[in-house]
Amino acid sequence: MKIAQVAPLYESVPPKYYGGTERVVSYLTEELVHQGHEVTLFASGDSMTQARLVAPCRRALRLDKHCVDQIAHHLVMLEQLFEHAGEFDVVHFHVDYLHFPLTRRQPLVHVTTLHGRLDIPDLVPLYRVFGDMPVVSISNAQRRPLPWANWRGTVYHGLPGDLYRFCGARGNYLAFLGRISPEKRVDRAIAIARATGVPLRIAAKVDRVDEEYFDTVVEPLLRDPLVEFVGEIGEGEKEDFLGNAQVLLFPIDWPEPFGLVMIEAMACGTPVIAYRNGSVPEVMEEGRTGFVVEDLSDAIDAVRDVHRLSRARCREVFEERFTAERMARDYVRLYETLY
Repeated sequence: MKIAQVAPLYESVPPKYYGGTERVVSYLTEELVHQGHEVTLFASGDSMTQARLVAPCRRALRLDKHCVDQIAHHLVMLEQLFEHAGEFDVVHFHVDYLHFPLTRRQPLVHVTTLHGRLDIPDLVPLYRVFGDMPVVSISNAQRRPLPWANWRGTVYHGLPGDLYRFCGARGNYLAFLGRISPEKRVDRAIAIARATGVPLRIAAKVDRVDEEYFDTVVEPLLRDPLVEFVGEIGEGEKEDFLGNAQVLLFPIDWPEPFGLVMIEAMACGTPVIAYRNGSVPEVMEEGRTGFVVEDLSDAIDAVRDVHRLSRARCREVFEERFTAERMARDYVRLYETLY
């Protein structure tokens, strides 16, 4: 099958640091190539892939200090795609709704995976107007704000089976990995560490939009001697960071569409303590890969009980449910339904 994968340009594919969508696009692209498909990846020029790369910009836009208008580069990419649209059996978009007016007007087989939150009122009229656009969710929970959209399936994210090494030894610190933002609630993670007396290591990026939140809310909390702020880490550092942790804290306060870091932890054998929001109950297996909690009291109890969980079982669940091989097979089956 000849497949086009259309990625956002904010990060490279895969990203150098943080970047969930671009990371998933990379895992999917490489696995599709491995399974024998002819894949073209539309992404930034610093991307690394075995597929044919079409690059509308030289480097990831977030790392380009000279980039002022990011949408301009995405429009160039869409023009490049549509110049070659007839070459593909299916076009798989990962750029939200940016292409909708174009795909409606040019005949091509296409589908869009929606990677972000959908509980935004502004999206309702947009998806009403473009109700014919075939879309894919990354969890069933993600669909709730727009249950009437043209959903063609739910495909859970997956990671390469050999990306992270299993670590059977239980570590001595709590881990937080992701972004510093109000909805990710690193303050809850710090509160859990203080209440349990277990050290917390925070590996997280701070986007420009969240700098004030970091300075006013989070930075004062980092002065606690139990808390170590590592900053943003790269892909090569995740295995040690997650694998050597006692547990990953995922104390979110928003309708998380998927939560890639949960399965990254499972791949390392590290259980997860996550607040019940969004996709969490779908991704987690209560009492097997971690604990789903309602509040701080539950989280404290979960930290004290985490020694009862099998790290080997966490890895087994990852291998059963969340590999890139499974994800690619699911997408190919979905592509075949589009004709």
